Amino acid sequence: MRLYLMLVAALWLPASVSAEPVAALAQHGTTVAGSQTVSKSTADHSKFEALQGPFQTGPEVTKACLSCHTEAAKQLHQTKHWRWEALHPETGQTLGKRTMTNSFCGAIASNYPRCTSCHIGYGWKDATFDFSSEANVDCLVCHDTTQNYKKFPTGAGHPTYEPKEFPPNSGKIWQPADLANVAQQVGKTSRQTCGACHFYGGGGDAVKHGDLDSSMTNPDKSLDVHLGKDGLNFACSTCHMGNAHDVKGSRYAIVAKDTHGIDVPGRDDGSRATCESCHSAMPHQGGINNKLNDHTDKIACQTCHIPEFARGGKATKTWWDWSTAGQKTPDGKPIVKKDANGNVVYDTQKGDFEWAANVVPVYAWYAGETRFTQLDEKIDPSQVVALNTFSGSYDDPNARIWPFKVMRGKQPYDKGNSQLVVTHLFGKDDSAYWKSFDWGKSITAGMQEVGADYSGEYDFVETTMHWPLTHMIAPADQALDCESCHSRDGRMQNLSGFYMPGRGDFPLLDKLGWLLVLATLAGVLLHGIGRVVLGKNRS
Repeated sequence: MRLYLMLVAALWLPASVSAEPVAALAQHGTTVAGSQTVSKSTADHSKFEALQGPFQTGPEVTKACLSCHTEAAKQLHQTKHWRWEALHPETGQTLGKRTMTNSFCGAIASNYPRCTSCHIGYGWKDATFDFSSEANVDCLVCHDTTQNYKKFPTGAGHPTYEPKEFPPNSGKIWQPADLANVAQQVGKTSRQTCGACHFYGGGGDAVKHGDLDSSMTNPDKSLDVHLGKDGLNFACSTCHMGNAHDVKGSRYAIVAKDTHGIDVPGRDDGSRATCESCHSAMPHQGGINNKLNDHTDKIACQTCHIPEFARGGKATKTWWDWSTAGQKTPDGKPIVKKDANGNVVYDTQKGDFEWAANVVPVYAWYAGETRFTQLDEKIDPSQVVALNTFSGSYDDPNARIWPFKVMRGKQPYDKGNSQLVVTHLFGKDDSAYWKSFDWGKSITAGMQEVGADYSGEYDFVETTMHWPLTHMIAPADQALDCESCHSRDGRMQNLSGFYMPGRGDFPLLDKLGWLLVLATLAGVLLHGIGRVVLGKNRS
């Protein structure tokens, strides 16, 4: 099979252009990585009078920071990190946590203090949050170097300012950080600071993304060649660069195919966090007729270089069924069940879960135009509802094959209006679902929060949500080989509309290919025999 594929590639496909020089790219990468380890700040924050404290609250620290960094909060106010929404340039949809539902906890509306514990601000406890307040910006959560600063899980973005127990009745006490000490030791962002939120999205470690979890805090290069401590040892910001606090890269408007190429520091605008912005659109050297580069127009780099996700020792959540929540023991106590690896598979407050590790991605054509199902849209509850959809096909010049984690589950919907709903899952009032295990109260409260109509009837519908994968990049020798795709049961077997050698799409063409291979081998053998015979005659 391998011989067949190699010969088909060499004989049937055009030669690719050569890659851009790797030496220059490697030198650029070394410079970037090295600068993180040898560069020193020109300021010692421990000597700043404004940071001597004491500080009673986070906003007090922010005011001290802004006494020098006068424009920082204004810059941050314009970013996705602050607003939790963005305008999609292709679809025109306003997307983000403030306007969308998802297949985890539904939406942040009516659940603010819990969800906004990961916001880069202080005090987003309800819809009246002041997004224009500069003092509400949390400088420490991104710039802490002590690893002692943590937002409290139900604190609407604040850390705890006094010893406090969480989870309730667990005996685990969260101690307040010395805010002055943290402020005096601020520095660059790191894998730890970025991961404090991004590794724990969806309510816990490894829950949401599949390619981002706590194993990426200090990984080896076999898990991720870029972040690996024994590899390039990058920080997140090495690729996700930021200008005026606007960090590049977006889940809402992903660049599916970057045709610009290398983003040269000082010459380009640093606006992309794509593979091509460092490696170019022709990254591969050598090979038979350099055929790997002939794949880059139709296959995303991540497709070959993320052979599996959730492979750092942490399983990721793949199924969440809210319809089974509310079950209790005969004596009325809540139930929590765990699997052999300690992952919760049932929780009275949340329903059933499934987890998986070392997962083979789902592959699909993706052109970057993701569309998200909104609250006011009609759904068909007799079908699995896709919470996000996207365009793409073999014939679309902007599309490539991408790897995805597909999150599946069941969540409540408005049966009378055939629409998705916002649920009130967290709070001190009785309408919070977990207080009374009453979905009717929960949906009523949630829909009132966002000003949407609710018919009063609910049921549960199965949903899916596609999460593009772009982290946990494996070393080149662990990337997919030819036969991973070019075989009858290969990874691309569910994609149609194009011919792939070795997959068996067109038996006649495969037979012709084999005949060509055999004819080539026969020609080589005959030529060799002829040389031997003629050589003997000369002697």
